Amino acid sequence: MTAASESSPDDGRRVVVVGATGNVGSAVVRALAGDPRVTSVVGIARRVPDWSMEKTTWAAVDIGHAGAARDALAAHFAEADAVIHLAWMIQPARDPLTTWRTNVLGTDEVLAAAAASGVPALICASSVGAYAPGPKDRLVDESWPTHGWPTASYTREKAYVERMLDAFELEHPGIRVVRMRPGFLFARHAASGQRRLFLGPLLPAPLVRPGRTPVVPDAPGLRFQVLHTADAAEAYRLAVHRPVRGAFNLTADPVVDPALLADMFGARTVRVPRPLLRAALAAAWGARLAPAAPGLFDALVRLPLMDRTRAEEELGWTPRRDARDALADLVHGLRHRTGLDTPPLRPEPPGGRLAEVATGVGRRA
Repeated sequence: MTAASESSPDDGRRVVVVGATGNVGSAVVRALAGDPRVTSVVGIARRVPDWSMEKTTWAAVDIGHAGAARDALAAHFAEADAVIHLAWMIQPARDPLTTWRTNVLGTDEVLAAAAASGVPALICASSVGAYAPGPKDRLVDESWPTHGWPTASYTREKAYVERMLDAFELEHPGIRVVRMRPGFLFARHAASGQRRLFLGPLLPAPLVRPGRTPVVPDAPGLRFQVLHTADAAEAYRLAVHRPVRGAFNLTADPVVDPALLADMFGARTVRVPRPLLRAALAAAWGARLAPAAPGLFDALVRLPLMDRTRAEEELGWTPRRDARDALADLVHGLRHRTGLDTPPLRPEPPGGRLAEVATGVGRRA
C-alpha cells in the first residue's frame, strides 16, 4: 500500500483549529503556520491567548455553551477547507459533569456546526484511551474495540465521542472524517500544564532529574506508549492535505515500561503489587493531594499497545522523535517549569501553586 497523494501545492488551505491553545492545539497551529500550502489558520479557544503565530487569527468560543457555541462555530467553519477538533477538558476531574459538557456535549456542538457548514474535512482528536482493555504483549490495529474504561471520565468520554463520530460518518458521508488515536503526548512547552493536570502542586521541580529519583515502581500492566506532541501535530497537518478517512494510531518506539524509566532516571525498579500502588494513588486523591483520579491508573494498566502501520502506509507519517526523546522533553520542561503564553500552558497560573491548592486540587478547570 502506498501513501495517499497530497493536494496540489497551489491549493491554499484554510484551517480552523478548535482547542488551539493546549498541548496539541498549540503544536498543530505551529505546524500549520509553517506549511506553505496553508494560507490561514483560525484558532478557537475558550480564552484567547497572548501568544501569536504567523497566519493565525484567534476567536473565543466556549464549546461547552450548548446552542450559542454552535452558531459561533458555524460562522468560523463557513469558509474552512478543514476543521481540526482538539478541544478537551481533563480537569476538573472532581466535577465530571463539567468535563462532560465540554468533551461530549461540546463535541456535539462542533459536529453540528461542521454539518451545517458543510466542511470538507473534520479531523478529530481521539486517544489510546478510547480503546477497550487489550494486550500488553502484542500490538493492536485500529479495529480494536473502542469501549474505553468505564471508571475514568477521560476514557469514558473518549469512547462516547467515538460513537458520536460513528453516527456522524453515517449521516454525512460527504464529509471526510479522520480520528487520531495517539499515545500519551509530551512536549517541553506543555510540561507545566501537564504537571497541573496530572501531578499537582506538590511536585518539587528540582527533583525531576536523573539521580534524584531512587526507585521506579514496577507493577503489572505498567507498559504504555508515548509520542512527542510535535510528531502528533505533523499527523494532523498531513491529514489536512491527504484524502484519508478513518482512525490512525500514533505512537513512537520504544514502549515505555518501568525498566526504561529506571534507566532514564538512574534509578532501580522495585516490584510493587498493583493493588498497593493503586491504593497509594487513591489515598493521594482522597486527601486532595493529587489531581488525577485513581480511575486513570486503572485505565492505564489496561490500555492496549497500538500498531501504527496504517498511519505510516496511508497517511505517510512516521515519528521523528522516539519515546525517550518525548519523555526527556517532558522532564526538562518539568524541571525548568517551561510553558507557553496561552491560558492552559502558562508556566504558573495566577497566584502560583498556592492558588492551585486553595482552589482545590482536581477542581480547577
